[in-house]
Amino acid sequence: MSETDRTHSEYLYLTTTGWKSGKPHEIEIWYVAHGGRYYIVSEHREHSHWVQNIAHHPSVTFRVEGETFKGRGRAVDPAQEPELAAAVAALMDAKYDWSDGLIVELTPG
Repeated sequence: MSETDRTHSEYLYLTTTGWKSGKPHEIEIWYVAHGGRYYIVSEHREHSHWVQNIAHHPSVTFRVEGETFKGRGRAVDPAQEPELAAAVAALMDAKYDWSDGLIVELTPG
């Protein structure tokens, strides 16, 4: 399935490792694909548990359209990567009419 086809599905399923519990934690979340990576946005920014989990344990697993990927997650700093942040925000706005939050990049592999 192409990246374009995946952008038509609404949700990505992200599994992080709890930074306190060490247990897997799965969420369903809106996403966009861009440049071979996947981007999700945390409405509660660094306060979201899944964001805290990624900060402590960047290895993640995520599912999109029935495909499962192992990879790494990281927060995107808009001050350091303004073009990337703007591109992802524009894609989120176009797909969901919403992009206000902390952008997190998921890189397969």
